[in-house]
Amino acid sequence: MAVTSAEITSRTPFENGNSWGKVGAYERIDGMINFEVEPDNPSNSTIIDLQHSPVNNSGRVTFTSDFVLLQPSETKPKRLLVDVVNRGRKRAIPDFNMVSPALSPSYEIAPGDGFLFQNGYAVISLGWQYDVYRSSSLMGMDPPSVKVNGNLTEGTNLVEIRPNQTQKCYLLANRIHKPYPAASTDNSNARILVKEWEDGPEIEIPPSEWSFAKETENGPVPDVEHIYMDAGFQPGKIYHVIYQATCPVVSGATLMSVRDVGSWIKYGGPHCPVKSTVKHAYAYGISQTGRLLRHYLYTGMNVDEKGRQVYDGILAHVAGGRRGDFNHRFAQPSQQSSPGFGHLFPFTDVPSTDPFGRGTKGLQDRQLEVGGVPKVVYTNTSAEYWRGDASLSHTDPSGYSDIDFPENTRSYFFSGTQHVPNKLPQRKTPGPDGSLGLYGFNVVDFRPLLRAALANLVSWVEKGTLPPETKVPRLDHGTAITMERAFEKFEHIQHIRTPDPSRMWRIREINIGTQEIHGITTYPVEELQEYPKFVSNVDSDGNEIAGIRMPDISVPIGTHTGWNLRSPETGSPEQIISMVGFTDYFPHDKPSSLSTKDPRKSISERYSSRSGYINECRDAAKKLVEERYLLEGDIELVVANCGLRYDEAISK
Repeated sequence: MAVTSAEITSRTPFENGNSWGKVGAYERIDGMINFEVEPDNPSNSTIIDLQHSPVNNSGRVTFTSDFVLLQPSETKPKRLLVDVVNRGRKRAIPDFNMVSPALSPSYEIAPGDGFLFQNGYAVISLGWQYDVYRSSSLMGMDPPSVKVNGNLTEGTNLVEIRPNQTQKCYLLANRIHKPYPAASTDNSNARILVKEWEDGPEIEIPPSEWSFAKETENGPVPDVEHIYMDAGFQPGKIYHVIYQATCPVVSGATLMSVRDVGSWIKYGGPHCPVKSTVKHAYAYGISQTGRLLRHYLYTGMNVDEKGRQVYDGILAHVAGGRRGDFNHRFAQPSQQSSPGFGHLFPFTDVPSTDPFGRGTKGLQDRQLEVGGVPKVVYTNTSAEYWRGDASLSHTDPSGYSDIDFPENTRSYFFSGTQHVPNKLPQRKTPGPDGSLGLYGFNVVDFRPLLRAALANLVSWVEKGTLPPETKVPRLDHGTAITMERAFEKFEHIQHIRTPDPSRMWRIREINIGTQEIHGITTYPVEELQEYPKFVSNVDSDGNEIAGIRMPDISVPIGTHTGWNLRSPETGSPEQIISMVGFTDYFPHDKPSSLSTKDPRKSISERYSSRSGYINECRDAAKKLVEERYLLEGDIELVVANCGLRYDEAISK
């Protein structure tokens, strides 16, 4: 049955009834969706622990999710876009409508330039993450519990803590999320392991130096949801807390909720508030939820309980080559850096052979087996490559050759960009994990490429128009190189410091333990041999040559990267800050180049004037339109953005 009902808490005109072209006005509907799933239905067979969850009188497992729906109030929607929200934050409308790229959660939804509304999308944002502290700004779900043989269930869990300043007390969770409580405040069988860098040796901290406790005005008090260390957790270090946890949930409810909300609207389920069924449904996820959508395909979830295909198209943005913590016991959906189920082979969509003995598999194998295979578009920035995993999605895991994507899939690399764009003026702002970069952030806004990717996906599904070819770094073209080689190409730009190559992020062969098939991890995970990792080759300016190059890259006024060193004040200055790049503008004239000993040509040597630079940017944008990587209507938006960045570069 899946979705059984929806409870609507508010229904209001969106943007005071403002009209969006021929589509007309939109309305906003907030509420909660009630799910009931059949534990024995074949479509749910890959969900870990579903058989251990309590059932209702109908023999079904129940759970609920928050939702926010925007739909035309005067006409029928042309198509559905499911916004698989990122850590509780609504993202589809800000990303495609060119709203400010800030990641701050908000109840409000700014309309931006109205791109999705003018094209008739019904957009539903789904709260799928069960450990989010829900609020008016953050969306979440109430998941099913796990009770093996009807009893309270315990098991080993690992929480990773990455401080950016000295701090004595932390939630026993990844980020600020709901913890899995410790089974006891007795820490005699728990461990804290600390290391200096991502792949460094671990040292155990004696139990006498820390406790399961919460910091208060009167000192630490025992608490099963917090961890306390009087000496403080130190910035730049990586701590792994391994402990006996309790109260697991059916983490795969995340995948079922994404599937069933799409089916509910596409096929017109009970109490559906959308005015009519839609012929075509699309799912969009960014970063964490891009990885969730990769996991969704891996588990073959795109067929509902009635055997019907749910999504016609999936756009997984900045997911890299990994999956995530979305379908195992004690999963933490926001966890992405410590080794676990999300780091396991396979990485490529088509079958490849694991050099470390995990056989021959592909990400889409299960979906091909059960049917309902959608069209898929992946988009990645430079940051996912510098994270060490994106190249695994299209290279043989032995590192010797490229692997092409299947016919139903395209992948696009946005050259010289960072994980999430930022807005001018350029500053040193904290990254997603709160750490501070050594250099000012990367200023390139790739979002016009992202919405062209969506438009191409829609045309592919609805008209049969093949999208433009995949564009990623390739070994056979010489556009994919090792990180070490890329850093060597920065040696002549002496004022730019590069990270220690031995301390870069990487993916390794891992041994999760003997109960992997049951979704249970043995901690600490055994890390073994390293998978190869590649990034884009760069030119003499340090700009990447592979992928789709925005005018910022093909007509440059600076060096734009997908990596950035950590600032010394947040610790470990020899390592990169997660998911953030930098822009280093060229000197504005030749005397400035000479005085700073900068080997790169100055802006005035490259372009005769601002108008000359703008004309070159417009020509570059038109070429992208011809290649269909950019929408014609976005030429002037891209050119205007280039002008703003030119003005900032000259003013430096």
